[in-house]
Amino acid sequence: MMTDRIAWAIVFACLLSAVSARAQDPTDSFSEGANGAKVHRASGFVCPQQIGHFERDAVGELDPQAGSDFCAYSALDGVYGTITLAPLHGAYDPKAMLAPEFVVQEGTGGRMVGEATQPQGPKTAPLSVYTRTYEATNLATLHYRVLFASAAVGSWAVQVTIEYADPRDNDNEAAFLNAAYAQALAEIAGGQPAH
Repeated sequence: MMTDRIAWAIVFACLLSAVSARAQDPTDSFSEGANGAKVHRASGFVCPQQIGHFERDAVGELDPQAGSDFCAYSALDGVYGTITLAPLHGAYDPKAMLAPEFVVQEGTGGRMVGEATQPQGPKTAPLSVYTRTYEATNLATLHYRVLFASAAVGSWAVQVTIEYADPRDNDNEAAFLNAAYAQALAEIAGGQPAH
């Protein structure tokens, strides 16, 4: 009798452990899509295997408490792009949402070199995107920069971070940014900018 209880306790512990491990799997937020894409379950956003010259490196959970997830990409020459999806709870304030990232940049010596709101996505119905650019360092003719962008689409904040060298990577930076927001408008439930 006691042996049966111990056996059941061990089975129960193993099952609980397996369920816990599955619940903490960072790819739970994504399902498999066509051609190697990862589909963000909650928003419908598709992280394709490639965006222009960028190859997807990873997808996962960024901040479980906030419910934010990410898709990370890289291109040749050390150009990196990350798309972060975070559910909106209340009023949307892009500067407040990106403030922790700004603190990190400024804390490591980054210098703000630009801030604007610009149209991104399809030309017929562009999305108003807040951007801020920091210069991390420069070598000879290259300025190493980090661009932070944020816009609300439906009930989601779509944030894009791109690390690149100006002027060498400007075309790749612009193409990645535009593609990310065009996809967000097309794929996120509602497909409309939040007002």
